Amino acid sequence: MVTEQQVLAELSKIIDPDFQRDIVSLGFIQDMVIDGGAVSFTIELTTPACPLSPVFQKQAIDLVGDLPGVDKVLPTMTARKREGRQMSAEDSGLKDVKYILAVSSCKGGVGKSTVAALLAKTLGSRGAKVGLLDADIYGPSVPTLFNLHQPGVRATADNKFIPHEVDGIKLMSFGFLMGDGPAVIRGPMVAQYMTQLLHGTLWDELDYLVIDMPPGTGDVQLTISQAVQIDASVIVTTPHQLSLTDVRKGIMMFDKVNVPVLGVVENMAYFMCDGCDKKHYIFGESGGKELEERFGIETIAELPITGNLSGSLDALAESGIANETTDVIIRALGKKLLDKQDRPKIDFDAKTITLTWSDGETSTVSNAALRRACSCALCVDEMTRKPLLDPASVPVDIHPDKVGVIGNYAIMVDWSDGHNTGFFPYSVIKELANKVAGGCGAESCGCKS
Repeated sequence: MVTEQQVLAELSKIIDPDFQRDIVSLGFIQDMVIDGGAVSFTIELTTPACPLSPVFQKQAIDLVGDLPGVDKVLPTMTARKREGRQMSAEDSGLKDVKYILAVSSCKGGVGKSTVAALLAKTLGSRGAKVGLLDADIYGPSVPTLFNLHQPGVRATADNKFIPHEVDGIKLMSFGFLMGDGPAVIRGPMVAQYMTQLLHGTLWDELDYLVIDMPPGTGDVQLTISQAVQIDASVIVTTPHQLSLTDVRKGIMMFDKVNVPVLGVVENMAYFMCDGCDKKHYIFGESGGKELEERFGIETIAELPITGNLSGSLDALAESGIANETTDVIIRALGKKLLDKQDRPKIDFDAKTITLTWSDGETSTVSNAALRRACSCALCVDEMTRKPLLDPASVPVDIHPDKVGVIGNYAIMVDWSDGHNTGFFPYSVIKELANKVAGGCGAESCGCKS
């Protein structure tokens, strides 16, 4: 009869591409039972509706099924249970929600609501239990996206909202209460309504609640972030410089409320004409690269300019665009949940800033070199990307008064010359340190300082 060690040896050949490790060492294999020629076990992944689930299932059946004496392989695919969620309300309708994802943008009109809706609808089509909360009080989009314009929401005797349900997706929006009329409401009331929609809705058991955040970084965004523990966020932008500029504000907002940013979805990134497979970046091709260089945040998906993104939501959900975007977001969430990213120790003095990583690697750059490398709007023209900072204007005795950490990807520095608006991704600091070590002599890298 086959042994557990033999089964585990075969399963260890399955490599998770996001972690570059086998699923056995990752702890995904649970509850193995060998009964004669029948082998059953559970593969517990990080997130529900993970796109790798059917891939791992087939690999497990093929590998274990080839072992001598195995007649039947019965893998059960499941997802790791989430620990208790921190919430500001005791009797919250969110208590049985496993994961909460925020889809955000700091500028309106970039396609954020469409991305949130396609994410919810695609996850629902894969069998996940999904809810979608439209958190935009002044400009709700869910009623239009799902063609639900009849005002009114059912409620229980204790004044709990019962969400609308379309194709198995639970929907809640302030637009359901107001209909097509404008929301003429002052700030304090907006916060109260938002708290009611969050905690006072009977979401019941959900794998995912997707929150379509309103544009900006004001009261509503802070209310949501403080009222419930959001697991991760995605920032939607376009290649236009005005949108890219506001990405920084979104990153900083989520960092202040301890919400991890999975990455950026760049909408309207390119165009593909009929009969041509080439991507035409009509607004410029460097948007994603620029975001990573300036903020340390990866562009995890590029969406094309296409009628699918402005047409029927049903047609969009069945497209390759929806599936590919959902795949990359859920895989990024799974990686974020399991992968404890290496955050370096940061030391600074009158001359240098040093990052020390857990493996002992260090990156040291002079204060003057790092100050000259700032790419904020005061130091680099946001439209042309031409330098505005005169390197000679940086004081030779420049030093940090304070160094803060932004997520797991960058630092912010309050400089002694009063400058404090620049992001310095770890990758940029490493690059500058390597240039110094190589003695390139470039003015910008600090070899002469």
